[in-house]
Amino acid sequence: MNPVERVWLYLRERFLLLRLFPDLDAIIDGCCQAWNQLTTEAGRIASLTDYPYLRSVRTS
Repeated sequence: MNPVERVWLYLRERFLLLRLFPDLDAIIDGCCQAWNQLTTEAGRIASLTDYPYLRSVRTS
């Protein structure tokens, strides 16, 4: 799984699971709230996206 997929999986499982949204605006608001909650969890994004093989990748 690629790192961003792990973030999305966490958001769905933790904040968005079993919710019904009446319209597109509610979906966007729900996703924004989930993201904002995720960003308050110190170190969570790093723990979700930390793969040993990515540490060895160098950019030019």
